[in-house]
Amino acid sequence: MENNLLAVLLLLPFCGSVLAFSLPSDRLRPWLLPLCGTLHLALTFLVIQGGRPLTTANGWLGVDPLSRLILLVISLLFCGCSFYALGYLRYRISWGNRTFVGCLLLFLSAMTLAAISRHLGILWVAVETTTVASAPLIYYNRNRLSIEATWKYLLLGSVGIALAMLGILFIAYAALAGNGHVSLQFDDILHGAASYSRPWLRAGFVFLLVGFGVKVGFAPLHTWKPDAYGEAPGLVGALLAGGLTSVAFLALLRTLQIMDAASEAVMAREAFLAMGLLSMAFAAVFVVRQPDFKRMLAYSSVEHMGILAIGISVGGVATFGAMLHLMNNALTKGVLFLAAGNIHRRFGSKKVDDVRGAITLLPFSATLFLLGFLAITGSPPFSPFISEFTILQGVFSGDHYVTGGLFLFFLAVIFIGMGSTVLSVVFGNPPEKKGDENYRETFATTGAPLIMLLIVLVLGVYLPDPVRHICADAAALLEVRP
Repeated sequence: MENNLLAVLLLLPFCGSVLAFSLPSDRLRPWLLPLCGTLHLALTFLVIQGGRPLTTANGWLGVDPLSRLILLVISLLFCGCSFYALGYLRYRISWGNRTFVGCLLLFLSAMTLAAISRHLGILWVAVETTTVASAPLIYYNRNRLSIEATWKYLLLGSVGIALAMLGILFIAYAALAGNGHVSLQFDDILHGAASYSRPWLRAGFVFLLVGFGVKVGFAPLHTWKPDAYGEAPGLVGALLAGGLTSVAFLALLRTLQIMDAASEAVMAREAFLAMGLLSMAFAAVFVVRQPDFKRMLAYSSVEHMGILAIGISVGGVATFGAMLHLMNNALTKGVLFLAAGNIHRRFGSKKVDDVRGAITLLPFSATLFLLGFLAITGSPPFSPFISEFTILQGVFSGDHYVTGGLFLFFLAVIFIGMGSTVLSVVFGNPPEKKGDENYRETFATTGAPLIMLLIVLVLGVYLPDPVRHICADAAALLEVRP
């Protein structure tokens, strides 16, 4: 029964994608998104309840505490974006939506496969499928900048996934040179990692870190993010920033588990720390005086991937903070990108010089954008404050004072830089060129980000026991030492 549940969870969005490509009606097709999104979320709740490990007979698919957390994150985010899509696609009905709806559902299926994969080869295929499925979504606006962003995304993503493939091959060779038994099944790797050849295992880790790090968007591997996030529709940006990066980060956590099992945790965590600090530094530099508010959100994504890496590298209570922050970041990015998409459509521009006084013309979206900014920069009482504070607590309690000082410095610079851009967009007098004056806010385009913001607010005031247990179990899995 439980194995069947995993199969249904995986096949539901895939079958929805096939149906979307075959359904002739552009008006009915978007309704497949909230239908599949709601059912996927309901099935996810069934999968994660109880906390028992689930594994298929061959061991290639399964659910552990990390899978539960990632499934919950991507399902919540997609469900919110699916209802937003109804309002978004209604304004673009003449463009057609067959490819858009079909690829969105295929994207959800690929992320689900990555989350429940217990085989490095399947994980690699799933992450690569997310690239193929999301590329047409980035090109949806069909202009010169969007095609440029799509090709850059495909090119860099393909290079990254090729490097990850080399990393998997090196790990396989490490097994062959060590105990002579080669298996890419994750549990087999963890069981035999202690006997793997150390040089080949370390080489495999480096290639996996760089390869999947491209998908995560660590600096300086992040160069596809500003273009892709800037040119993609808001709901696609939300799914990339909160969904794709979470799935790719899960792939990196799997490599960390392998290194832990091989008693190579020190090297792995030092690499995570270096990538985390470098990512925050890059974000701090490029977010200041950023003239494009959607590209600003891309650099914010780079920052928060860095925060996650730092939390994982420090360990202890910081690991729990990182797991909680993974969820907080995804939901808050959903608020910001959906609100930014509304502002972009109303003003017909994402340049700060062309967008002012948004709160006058779009009071709900502008307010959500402002509150989302406060949340993502770690302002109380929103939940990112709790997770970032927990990571900082772990950093300083572990006597990592230099890391803690840099962490706080980068947070302050990014807060000031983002604040300057966000306040310019939200307040002031609207420009004479007002873009699409026929655009109106509706519950379909503001309801989903509002609900996500309320979740972020509630999690900042009160952390329910089920959420606490999911994050704590995921953190404990990363803290296991042989």
